[in-house]
Amino acid sequence: MFTGLIEHLGRVEHIERDDGGCTLTIADAAPILGDCRVGDSIAVNGACLTVTAFDAAESSNGGWFTVWLANETLSRTELGDRKIGDHTNLERAMGAHTRFGGHFVQAHVDTTATIISRTQDGDSVRLIFELPPPTPQIPSVLQYIVPKGYVAIDGASLTITQVEDSTWTFGVMLIQHTQERITLGTKRVGEKVNIEVDMVGKYVEKSVMAALGGVGVGDNEGIKALIRNVVGDVLKERDAK
Repeated sequence: MFTGLIEHLGRVEHIERDDGGCTLTIADAAPILGDCRVGDSIAVNGACLTVTAFDAAESSNGGWFTVWLANETLSRTELGDRKIGDHTNLERAMGAHTRFGGHFVQAHVDTTATIISRTQDGDSVRLIFELPPPTPQIPSVLQYIVPKGYVAIDGASLTITQVEDSTWTFGVMLIQHTQERITLGTKRVGEKVNIEVDMVGKYVEKSVMAALGGVGVGDNEGIKALIRNVVGDVLKERDAK
């Protein structure tokens, strides 16, 4: 579990690809490696990844660690687009003593979105993102994105400022402090970001669907049954008059 509060910016130092996925080496990471162990989880741009090797010494490329990305991770995230020299958002898994300042983030990326607009607003910047159309493999997450709700973008917990369901778009605002501390501050229009919606919405939807007689998230039978019952009651009342 993570909080969505980015601890540090690392740097992609090496990429090694093969048919099964790729290994990333993240350098300049010493500040988050002091208590690291092989097998620990670190969120890299919002994707929970397992540390396979590390060296916490600052003299060794600023401290580095390696993670393995399977093809499933590459297909769900923007990490396959990262190049040597790119910065990455880093957050260690939440400890029991951590002050909880973001929101519950699993670092299980739902989908990616594309930056389509970047507008300066004083010292802040407004960003608009476009979600891809749903597919059988990656269903829509738009129903979980609501104004003033939470979303994790490249692992950073941010507040949603606007949503346009008809265009599959939503927006956030970054204050100057945030711009300087996460990768989103420098990403350009056309680049992709990792999106993880607030998991609370998913649990609420599943509970409501179950209560309505559906079988789970994405199943509309419960809603259809509710509508049939309501219509049936209305017709009975009309016929009784």
